[in-house]
Amino acid sequence: MKLYGLKTCDTCRKALKALPNAELADVSVTPVPEGVLDAALAQFGEKLLNTRSTTWRGLSDEDRSAAPKDLLRAHPKLMKRPLIQDGETLHLGWDKTTQAALGV
Repeated sequence: MKLYGLKTCDTCRKALKALPNAELADVSVTPVPEGVLDAALAQFGEKLLNTRSTTWRGLSDEDRSAAPKDLLRAHPKLMKRPLIQDGETLHLGWDKTTQAALGV
């Protein structure tokens, strides 16, 4: 199981603690692999962007109008966290639905 997020993110830390067999991939250091990003965008669409983040608020209207994939490549911290890859299944966020799906 792979958890894409930030090592400094409290939500990612909670998820990592609850999922001891998960490996954290810090997106600020290592970008999300192309195939995983494409699958996540296909499944979650615009929800993959964290539009409540300080990174988002710091972008100009012109930058915000870019395609989500381009935004995530240029600003990896814009991704809603965590993105959890469990085999072929992807989960976004750390809410009760995700926790139930992962048996936590």
